[in-house]
Order: sequence, then C-alpha cells, then structure tokens
Amino acid sequence: MPEGHTVHRLARTFASLYSGQILRVSSPQGRFADGAAVLDGRRLVASEAWGKQLFLGFAPAGRSAPADVSDARVTGVTSGSDILWLRTHLGLYGAWTFAGAPDAPEVAHAIGAPRRRIGERETTAPPPPASDGSDPQVTLVSSTSDTWIVPEPRGQVRVRLLGDHAVADLTGPTACEVITAEEKTAVQARLGPDPIRDDGDVEAFVAAVGRSRVTIGQQLMDQAVVAGVGNIYRAEALFRAGVDPLRPGRDVPAAAVRAIWDDLVTLMRDGAAHGAIVTTRPADRPVRREQDPDQGSGEHRPDVDGRRRTRQNTDGAPDAVPADQAFYVYHRDGLPCRVCGTPVLIKELAGRNLFWCDTCQT
Repeated sequence: MPEGHTVHRLARTFASLYSGQILRVSSPQGRFADGAAVLDGRRLVASEAWGKQLFLGFAPAGRSAPADVSDARVTGVTSGSDILWLRTHLGLYGAWTFAGAPDAPEVAHAIGAPRRRIGERETTAPPPPASDGSDPQVTLVSSTSDTWIVPEPRGQVRVRLLGDHAVADLTGPTACEVITAEEKTAVQARLGPDPIRDDGDVEAFVAAVGRSRVTIGQQLMDQAVVAGVGNIYRAEALFRAGVDPLRPGRDVPAAAVRAIWDDLVTLMRDGAAHGAIVTTRPADRPVRREQDPDQGSGEHRPDVDGRRRTRQNTDGAPDAVPADQAFYVYHRDGLPCRVCGTPVLIKELAGRNLFWCDTCQT
C-alpha cells in the first residue's frame, strides 16, 4: 500500500497538470458513472492530500480559476457550499496512470515509474498492482505528433479525468466517491495528524499514543493516530528513535514520541520531495566496490537471493541511494543490523510484518 508521501506527490501532480481547468470526467468501467456525471464539466480548484487519502476539489465551471490549486486550502478558494470533492484511497491495488500531450506541463518525477517522458514517444505496460513498500504507478505517456490523440482506457478504469493537456485514469481504488465539504471535514476529523502537512498537530499525536496500552508499533500504523505512515516509515522511525516497537504506547516517554514525530516530518517530507524513502544515514551505508558495481553492500541482495525487492521511484537515477542501502531494518530480517550487527528480527503484528533490532531498540 502506498505511504503518505506518495499521495502528496499525486496531489502535486494533479495541481501541475490540471490547475484551474474545466475537466471532462467519465467512468469507462461504469462503476463510477453517477459520480462522474456530477463532476463532469466542473473546474478543478483544489488538490489536497491527508495521509493516504487524496481530495480533489471541483467548483462550478463559472467559478474563477485559482493560480495554483495546491494552494487552494490556504487561499480559501475552496470555501462555499458549491465545492464537491472527489475522495480516493488507493489501498493495495489502486493506481493512477497519466498521459500527456507534447505541450503538457512537466511534473515531478513520475511516481512509481522508472522514467518520465513529455513530448516523446513512449510505450508503457499497464500499471502493476501496488505492493507493500511500492508507490502506485504514475506514468506520463505522450506523442510526438502535433495533434494529441487521447489514448483509450487500459484496464478497468474507475474514473477518467480529461483536461487541456493530459488525461488521468484511476484503476483498482479502495475508495472513490464524491463528497461535500462537510463530509470531507468529517473524514479528515477521523484521521490523525499528517507529518507532511503544515497543520500537523504533534501534541495530538503524543496524546493519542500516550493514552493507549496498544504497542507503539501498532499505533504508528493506525491512521487515526498518525496519517500517512506505512510499514516502512513505521519500522524505520522506531529504529532511528531506538524505541522497542512492542512497548505499550503509554509507557513510551512523551519526549521520545515527539522525537519520532519530528523524525517522521523530516523523512516523509523528504520522500514527498524526492519520490523515494531513504532512512539510512550516510555513515551507515556500505561502500560498493568499484570493480564490481553489482556486488551491492556485501549482504545478500534482495534481487539475487529471492527476497522481494522494495521498488523506489528513483531506482536507476544517477546518485540515487540504492534500494538495498535505503533502510535500516525494513525487509532486512535475518541480515545484520547496520549499527550493531545483531540479526534483524521479524514478527507479525496486527496482520503486518514488523521489522526491528532488539539490541538497538530497547
């Protein structure tokens, strides 16, 4: 399931491609036909992420276009009862796929895709289901011809958004619905603070953790406690804080909980900016041997010994931190801790695998 930094990147992508445009909204699959009919012909005036949920705000076509829909929440463009919101949650299998005309504005590095192309011919396969630790497929496909031919939908497209220069197709989401501003407020009220958002409330997070007997490892995966944290950020933030993931939340000192929040703010905002999760400090990354660039870190590489490799958006990019050096404990069970050398442990907790070092996290 995509983590919160990915959804924030999606929000920025929508802002870049569709800022202020009147969109044609359809449901090629047919399952969202009624919702698409309500939104069709409206203007996109806001693009906002909260945790793992994406909210796209649509105003009547006559409403003036904002300068930047990503700033709509701050500037007040979305005030009024005439705003409707498309709420989506990708879940385990959801994906957004984008296609752009040669004159489409460039966007941030294509989330979940190995490359991007604007104004060039590129062929891509249908987006694969998102797996734990990977981002949803976001691929920009364009044509060199002067006349842009909008591509046909591929797969079971729940909703299609067509703007002046680009088309976006959503497949396989867990949630896809049209809601009012009041309903959006109610949804967000059920979510915990988001470390990437400027309005993230650290004290609300500290209070929620401190009043529960549930382990802090489980609480960090609870979207009502903190929004956007997934299995990778959970494991890595707890390791970096030296906190035992199996310790009850109320027994973790408030200062340590605040430190975890501060670290999540740094790590998750970095992930949103660069499209990859990197939690290791440079001093803890092994040096690759120059004579054998494929040798890796000296440990068994995930793509060699059969381990499931965590795909990073920046894989293959120059100077990117290799995926097998990006984490301290996530998917490194049985391998030596990068700090103390003790084998990393794995345990199922609330239906998800938990990774930690019982020497460094005491």
